[in-house]
Amino acid sequence: MLTGSSSGWIEVICGSMFSGKTEELIRRLRRAEIARQRGLQVTAYPVDGCDEIRSCIDQAADVVAIDEVQFFDEDVVVLCNELAEAGKRVICAGLDMDFRGVPFGPIPQLLAIAERVDKLQAICVVCGQPASRTQRLIDGKPACYEDPIVLVAASEVYEARCRLHHDVPHRDPSDRVDRAERSCGGSTDS
Repeated sequence: MLTGSSSGWIEVICGSMFSGKTEELIRRLRRAEIARQRGLQVTAYPVDGCDEIRSCIDQAADVVAIDEVQFFDEDVVVLCNELAEAGKRVICAGLDMDFRGVPFGPIPQLLAIAERVDKLQAICVVCGQPASRTQRLIDGKPACYEDPIVLVAASEVYEARCRLHHDVPHRDPSDRVDRAERSCGGSTDS
């Protein structure tokens, strides 16, 4: 958190894993410090929920940053609105989609209410094209659609993937265009 004064707003930095979301959040905090021409006063707190965030915020702070915002419940949307309405700049960073390619947690609501949204891309590990998806691999194979969203103490690995190379077995076919049609440039019209 940085101290000072400004009018409030919400910024969301989203994208796949390995797209640089946290680095961008830190960059914005550093730029806010330079704009104020004084020493950086940033304190990071590990928290379990929005009530803990509220208790950590210095009322004199004018910038509040929340990383990994996708893991919070819908209460974080209310909190971000409260902070912005109180004149604070709120910077949130997180995954916009889970490994299945489904919007993740409160991110869709935050995207809707934010004054600024930046979607970052990584590099697909398969083809080198821009990647907007996160591939979860378990024992070297793509995780299935019905696997839990969050795994604790599992031996999964994540990779950045483009739309073409993002593979989620058992996904409902209506969620995506057939890979053969997409790779051939064909249409999905009947």
